[in-house]
Amino acid sequence: MKNFVAVDTGGTFTDLVAFEPDTGHVKYTKSLTTHHNPIEGILACADKTGTRLDSAAIFKHGTTLVINTLLERSGPEVALVTTKGFRDVVELGRGNRTEPFNLFYRRDPALVSRALRFEVNERINSSGQTVRPPDEAEVRAVAARIRATGAEAVAVSFINSYLQPSHELLVAKILREELPGCFITTGAELSREWYEYERTATATANAYAGPKIGGYIASLSGALAERKFAGRFFLMGSNGGVLSAPHAAKAPVLLVESGPIGGCIGASAFGIALGIDNIIAFDMGGTTAKCALVESGEFAVDSIYYVGGYGRGIPIRAPVVDIVEVGAGGGSIAWLDDQKRLRVGPKSASSTPGPACYGRGGTEPTVTDANLLLGRLNAQRFQGGEMALDVEKSAKALEAKIGETLGYKGRKQLLELADGVLSIAAVIMAGAIKRITIERGRDPRDFTLFAYGGGGPLHSAGLARAMNIPRVVIPPEPGNFSAIGMLLADIRRDLDRTVLRAMDENTVGDLEGTFVEMEDQLTAEMRADFADIGIDFQRSVEMRFVGQMHTVRVPLKGTDTHAILNQAFQIIYKKRYGHVNPNGEAEVVSLHTAAHARTPRPDIGKLAVTGTGTPPPPGKRTIYFSEAKAELEASVFDRATLPVGFAADGPAVIEEYGSTTIVGPFDTFEVGVLGELTLHIGKQH
Repeated sequence: MKNFVAVDTGGTFTDLVAFEPDTGHVKYTKSLTTHHNPIEGILACADKTGTRLDSAAIFKHGTTLVINTLLERSGPEVALVTTKGFRDVVELGRGNRTEPFNLFYRRDPALVSRALRFEVNERINSSGQTVRPPDEAEVRAVAARIRATGAEAVAVSFINSYLQPSHELLVAKILREELPGCFITTGAELSREWYEYERTATATANAYAGPKIGGYIASLSGALAERKFAGRFFLMGSNGGVLSAPHAAKAPVLLVESGPIGGCIGASAFGIALGIDNIIAFDMGGTTAKCALVESGEFAVDSIYYVGGYGRGIPIRAPVVDIVEVGAGGGSIAWLDDQKRLRVGPKSASSTPGPACYGRGGTEPTVTDANLLLGRLNAQRFQGGEMALDVEKSAKALEAKIGETLGYKGRKQLLELADGVLSIAAVIMAGAIKRITIERGRDPRDFTLFAYGGGGPLHSAGLARAMNIPRVVIPPEPGNFSAIGMLLADIRRDLDRTVLRAMDENTVGDLEGTFVEMEDQLTAEMRADFADIGIDFQRSVEMRFVGQMHTVRVPLKGTDTHAILNQAFQIIYKKRYGHVNPNGEAEVVSLHTAAHARTPRPDIGKLAVTGTGTPPPPGKRTIYFSEAKAELEASVFDRATLPVGFAADGPAVIEEYGSTTIVGPFDTFEVGVLGELTLHIGKQH
């Protein structure tokens, strides 16, 4: 019996979902992430559920390994080969100062040191014509110097190679001959846009992550083979689609946000099925909280991502779902700064040692410890009872690390302190929602908060109330929802190309040839990996007003004319910035094509486990609610026993294997047709 398997390896937990299409049976589980060897956590999940990998047709995997490698600087020594005179592009970066009032501002250092940057005397002009080809003897001499450094990877990025990549390809070919076993990558293979700094930074990041990620993918492929897996192995890409394992090993920067993206895909699928047009996909895990917008079933894909934050971090010129991430997860540590102010995150207790209540040696109080102290979590039912939590350890950690210094003593004051920890975490998460809505020209009150992850349902009602969002939807199995989203993901590849030109009546027609060329390239690449797939394309263009720097992406349909495209640009521009010059002169900066190919996927209507008939009477538990500033008796429900159509008032707690949903004293909830929980957020009177 064939099944579909998806695994999401996060900073704290590794989640697995296995779906059998013939029977509709679904298995869910979680294990603590094994950071020393993430594959152990994956196989542990398979063993816990009895999932047979030898009968799996598809294995999809999302991982945080790429972004962790870049953030932690845990990759190998890498070298850069670039055009003569452009050795310092990755260090000079942009001339803007993103924090003008911060006297201590410093950008993160480049991934490749100056001693490992090498120049080649080649040149292509701004029209894409060869001025000076690379000299083979010079390139081989550079290879010998790189060999002497012991670098394990090399990035090749030449000026103007976005127009004509032949020089990069030639030099990469020579380097592979001279440096066997070394990871070689080029800028033009990753981006055909004109931003030389971002393109070079992307190439160096790809080289930096390449050896480690390539080794991981090879090891995981080997572990799957040992269990007789003979299906298709995909990795979750940052663009909202899955990639073949060979392609992901060649271009690991395409996995930079591999883990969180699955939830966005799942939110899109549920939004379409439930007829919800505007969704804020909110994922709170053990280490971070993430959010993204889904509008009419579509999530925005940006062409640039900053590892470590805008202005300070490394720019990655690659398609990434427009997602905002903050360091406020269940494992985020509460601490006091030098002025004895209470802070939460971004440092996390992770899975090792984990929150104090895990009893694994952790002594720092975390968001999970605060939730446990307030009664919001059941110490005996955490993760379906597989992990018993220790309330006393949570209380001891919060009192010793914070309470004693701030003068909080006794049970009542400790509860107030724990509530303060959650309030600060909520402010951080609300800030992320504001960045993805208000700063994008959207009103959060027009959206539904779609909450998942282990901690999302715990905090969703309070967040929605703070943001005046009237409705919250909790999908089935929210603790494993990112893995569910991966099961629903299709194959996707993106291609961009700079074609700077003014808008006129011939623009759309003149761009057709370039689009066809791009689509032919994507077709050839995808069918080299998957010979038997049908491919659909989505076209769009990056546009701006003449004289501006930043662009907006405008979808382009086959029937669009110059006038229709220009009108669409003005509508999107006004929605983003709040104003538009109707007589402004627009220009096209670059073209974008996304290629999609369907993969087998489960029916989302079969993913939920719901009750039948009348559910048993709820239990009771005393919980501290911020809304009431007091402890209240709440009804406690087992989600698996609640039938479709069941409704009740808060205060309530709805428990399930991977998560817990809190319904405030002014809120109500009901079970929907797909097994989702819908919370209607009331106001405090």
